[in-house]
Amino acid sequence: MSAEQPTAAERPAATVLGLGAMGTALAAALLDQGYRVTVWNRTAAKAAPLVERGAHAAATPEEAVAASPLVVACVLDYDALYAVLDPGAAGLAGKTLVNLTSGSPEQAEEAVAWAEGHGLDYLDGAIMTTPEGVGSAERMVLFSGARAVFDAHRPALAAFGDPLYLGADPGLASLHDAGLLGLMWATMAGWLHGAALVGSEKIPAESFTPIAIRWMATVTEIMTGYASQVDAGRYPGDDATVDVQIAAIDHLLHAAAARGVDNSLPELLKATMRRAAAAGHGPDSLASLVEVMRKPQPPA
Repeated sequence: MSAEQPTAAERPAATVLGLGAMGTALAAALLDQGYRVTVWNRTAAKAAPLVERGAHAAATPEEAVAASPLVVACVLDYDALYAVLDPGAAGLAGKTLVNLTSGSPEQAEEAVAWAEGHGLDYLDGAIMTTPEGVGSAERMVLFSGARAVFDAHRPALAAFGDPLYLGADPGLASLHDAGLLGLMWATMAGWLHGAALVGSEKIPAESFTPIAIRWMATVTEIMTGYASQVDAGRYPGDDATVDVQIAAIDHLLHAAAARGVDNSLPELLKATMRRAAAAGHGPDSLASLVEVMRKPQPPA
């Protein structure tokens, strides 16, 4: 005989504020895990698909916050967050706010002070996937703030993906988010430049990409090895020195120029390599570029 299903009143409750593509995915993931979900959005019609699945659409943010001990916010920016919550500030005490709104580490730290002023537990987060990936245990969601708050709400956070706790400093999730987005943009730009280069010879991107993905396995091995060099501040050029890399990137520049492909990206990379060499890192590994990246480039 199967166990009785929990009644609606027995199921955990959560509120989601903001129903853009990401907020809608977050609410859907909570519904998938059996939560009683209350949603609010400035454009109320966006709640209709979730209501059809069993969510309750609140008429106001105040009603939405009152419905659940856990409030998940995913709105445009921090100004929008405060605009939504400040009018009902009197009802925030004792609640937990998980803020998945994109912002800076400094904004996250300001939000903690704001939350404390309203008697509100606060956890900052960053969703490292597209809306389609929300709910997959293979996708990361980063969190920072009080460990006790993270632990208390971990089941709900796990509905969104694999929840990774980074530490008590509330800005850590946003800081990692910025660094990882930089990695994504640089990687995607490199792939697109490569696709443009081989595409100049009528090679489809769909043919180039599986080879590029296999190459990325080697790249990640290099990253893993270089991490200890970056932390130690010592860069033995055992695999290839910066001077060797400067010579090698010239082959890419020549091939691209000969085929009419824009070279802005590799020229930028070469300029950074040359800055490292000028600073005495020519015999060091490519990891030594971190030393010049740690210092702002003087204006031209």
